[in-house]
Amino acid sequence: MRPIRLRSGSRSAGLLIAVTATATALAVTAIGPAAAPAAAAPTETASPQPGDACTTADLGTRHPYITSTEVSPTITHFKGWYVTEGTTGEQAVTTTTETTITVSVGLDDKIDASFAVDALNKAGVSVGLSVKMESSTTNTESNAVTWNFNRPGYYGVYKGTKKVTGTYGSLNCNRAQQTDGSWALRWTEGPGSGSFTTYTTLEEGAVRCQDQVPAGSVMAKAQTLLDCGSPTAKAAHPAGAVAPTAKQRQDRLAQPTAPAPGTSAERPRALGQAALACQSTAYKIAVPGKPLSWGAPLLANDGVRLRPSTIFSAHLDNWRLCDVTENNGVLEATLWNWGNGGCATIAEQDASTERAILTTASCAEDDLQRFYIYRDVPGSTSIGVQNKYTGSMMGHDRYVDGEFIRQYSSGRQDGTGTYNLTGV
Repeated sequence: MRPIRLRSGSRSAGLLIAVTATATALAVTAIGPAAAPAAAAPTETASPQPGDACTTADLGTRHPYITSTEVSPTITHFKGWYVTEGTTGEQAVTTTTETTITVSVGLDDKIDASFAVDALNKAGVSVGLSVKMESSTTNTESNAVTWNFNRPGYYGVYKGTKKVTGTYGSLNCNRAQQTDGSWALRWTEGPGSGSFTTYTTLEEGAVRCQDQVPAGSVMAKAQTLLDCGSPTAKAAHPAGAVAPTAKQRQDRLAQPTAPAPGTSAERPRALGQAALACQSTAYKIAVPGKPLSWGAPLLANDGVRLRPSTIFSAHLDNWRLCDVTENNGVLEATLWNWGNGGCATIAEQDASTERAILTTASCAEDDLQRFYIYRDVPGSTSIGVQNKYTGSMMGHDRYVDGEFIRQYSSGRQDGTGTYNLTGV
C-alpha cells in the first residue's frame, strides 16, 4: 500500500501530516481517554548536499541523504470487540498481532552505527515525524489495550503506528573536474544506497463502524479491519471478543515469514585464492605529515595497525593496488600487501560491526576485499578509503604506534580517516 508519498523538503507534506495527526487525536478523545502529546519531530542538523564543496579532511567521511520516503498508517495489533449496554466502562482487551514492523537500514536491523542513526534521523525530518532511531520492533509491544467504552457497539480495538519507509543514498567527498578544467572537492553520490524502515510511537484506541474518522489516519486503517459491511459487523453478539472476519484472517496469512537468523545479512564468502592484476607501484598509506602508516599483520589473528616504516618493516607497510577500475572519478581496488601476500579485508563475521578491525586474508573474489578510494585534487596524495561491501570508511581512534585501523559507518568526522597514498 502506498497511500502517502513524500519527498524531503515538502512543506505541503509536513502540513498534511500535522493536520491528520491533530484530527486523529481529537477523534480518539471523543470515544476514549485523551491521546498523549506527540513527541517532537527530529530536527535537521547541518549536512552536505550533492555538489556542495568539501575539504581534504572530509575524504574519509560519509553522510546519508534521503532520496524517497513513504508514510502509511499500519495496524500492529487488533481485536474485534462487542460491547453491550450493560458492559460499558473500562475493559482490558487482549489483541492479536496483525503486522510486525522492524527498524532496519540496508540489510541490518541492528541499529548501532552512526550512519544508520543519521539516516533514520534524516528520514524523520523529511516527513516531519518523530521516528524510532534504534533497534526496535513492534512485536515486542504488549498486546493488551485498556479502554473506556462509554457506548455499546461493535468495536475494533487496536494498536497502530505510521510506518515510514524509503530509500537513502551515500555522499562521499571526492575530486571533481569543473567546467573550466580545474579540480575541486565536492560531495558526490557514492556507493552504499539502500532502503530503510522505521515507525512512529504506537497509538492505541477503539473505533466503531459508524464513527467518523480522519481519512489516512491510523484509526481509519483500524476501521477498515472491522469489515463494516459484513454480517459479523451487523449481527448482534454477546459482550466480548468477536471472531476475526475472513478479511482479517487473509491479512494475517499474508504477513511475510520472518527470515532465518543471518539470512538477511548473508555475507559473501571467499572463493579461493584469486589471481590479481596488480600495479607495479607500491604505496604507503600514511597519516598525513606523520611517520606512522598502515602495517599489515604477521599473525593471522592480528589486524592492520599504524606502524613506523623502518628497515625492519619487511614490506608489511607496502601495498599495491590490484584489479583497479574507475567509475566517476572513484577508484576501486584490492589492496595487496607486499609483506605477507594477503589482501586487506573486513572479516566476514564482523562485516556489520561498527569499529571492526581491518585485517588481511588470502586474496579472493570478495567485495569485503574491495575498496573505494576517494582522492584529493591532482597534485595531492590525500585519500579516503571505503570498504565496498560494508560501506564503512577506514580510520583510527587515536594516533599511536600499534593502533588498529578500523571501519566506521560514517567515517571519522575529525578528519583522522584521511590518509596519504604515497608511492615508494
